[in-house]
Amino acid sequence: MQQDYTKEPSLVEGRLTIGEIEELIAAPLDSRPGFKYYLALTITTSVMLVGGVCLALSFWFGIGLWGNNQPVAWGFPIVNFVFWVGIGHAGTLISAILFLLRQRWRTGIARFAEAMTIFAVMCAGIFPVIHTGRPWLAGYLLPYPNQHDLWVNFTSPLVFDVFAVSTYFTVSLVFWYVGLIPDFATLRDRVVESGVVSKIKKTLYKVFSLGWRHSNRHWQHYEKSYMILAGFATPLVLSVHTIVSFDFAVSVLYGWHTTIFPPYFVAGAIFSGFAMVVTVLVFVRKIFDLEQIITIDHLEKMNKIIIATGMMVGYAYGIEFFIAWYSGNPIEQFVFINRAFGPYAWAYWIMVSCNVLVPQFFWIRKIRRSVPLMLIVSLLVNVGMWFERYVIVVTSLHRDFLPSSWGHYAPTLYDAGILLGSFGLFFTLVLLFTKTMPAVSIAEVKAVADGAQPSHREEAD
Repeated sequence: MQQDYTKEPSLVEGRLTIGEIEELIAAPLDSRPGFKYYLALTITTSVMLVGGVCLALSFWFGIGLWGNNQPVAWGFPIVNFVFWVGIGHAGTLISAILFLLRQRWRTGIARFAEAMTIFAVMCAGIFPVIHTGRPWLAGYLLPYPNQHDLWVNFTSPLVFDVFAVSTYFTVSLVFWYVGLIPDFATLRDRVVESGVVSKIKKTLYKVFSLGWRHSNRHWQHYEKSYMILAGFATPLVLSVHTIVSFDFAVSVLYGWHTTIFPPYFVAGAIFSGFAMVVTVLVFVRKIFDLEQIITIDHLEKMNKIIIATGMMVGYAYGIEFFIAWYSGNPIEQFVFINRAFGPYAWAYWIMVSCNVLVPQFFWIRKIRRSVPLMLIVSLLVNVGMWFERYVIVVTSLHRDFLPSSWGHYAPTLYDAGILLGSFGLFFTLVLLFTKTMPAVSIAEVKAVADGAQPSHREEAD
């Protein structure tokens, strides 16, 4: 059947009523967790515990257990930090920028993407703290009056990171919570006090809904505050990974000292963030029967954004080599030739294949709308984006200015265990979120359902 492009496709399939939408989204919260949920939670917590054990051993014996060395002093911890901060970009972009652009299709996926942002930033925050080998001194990163007049170096991008990431986390958390207030009120009104558990749930919903009554005045204040928070969050989407890129770009190291890093990092962050959202939503929509709300059209639109940002990333890869050639600087040229054909060429070509070649399959509509194929592509994009950070950090450091200072970086099992543990923490938080809070915004989906908006046009028979 040929699609009618004169009409906007329905954002909620099946012509569900307002009551059916509420029941569908609240169903995971009303039902007891099943065997599959406990099995998934057991796997993710086990993986998280592996990371916890590796982290505990690192605290006890020191970071000599890791692969960090001279000259590659920045190893897995900084690679993982940049990776997780990038994953956290899609949520705020979907919630803030697409909200300001009045993209109504964001309603089905915004809540989940916001939660993933918060969880990803929590995972990212672990690595700079442990990377120093002195996590108990992390408080010195925050400027506070003290009797020794010791202040942080405000001109250092590493200090910029502390302010940027903490501000991003705070605004994202408030933005996420404000969006949850109407839904907490809806859940509060649904709970029937028939036992101890239901009474506890009702009390918690009462507290977190802040006395919301669904009144016209409440909705006016809500929409105004949501708009203001979206305005705050929008520059943060662009600034946070820009500041993370300054960790590299303001150095005098060849391969890092380049002005293309800020837009390159932001595009890469959105690219990897959307890929992770697609990866997780593919499972969530199937497990919790949300196919009518998180539709193929939602996933296809995200896949189109993956194509666009993937082409930006591919352009950045090419322009880096052009700038190295055009500069006429033999050291700069050596760094990039070594990156593509040196000891870490395997990592570079995995990066290029996953980030530039694989997303091109999304030009084909059937692949873009096929759930198994989009899952494979999104997983490969995440692999490629992790290797991008690995290539940037390791290949620029392992060849120092003097050949006598050259080295080789090889991660250890403890490095891999901590990385796996961060994934375990992330997916454990995702699973807990899906059973304690509505994974989709009830209020926003109701507002875009067919028949929810008044229409002054009569349809021809």
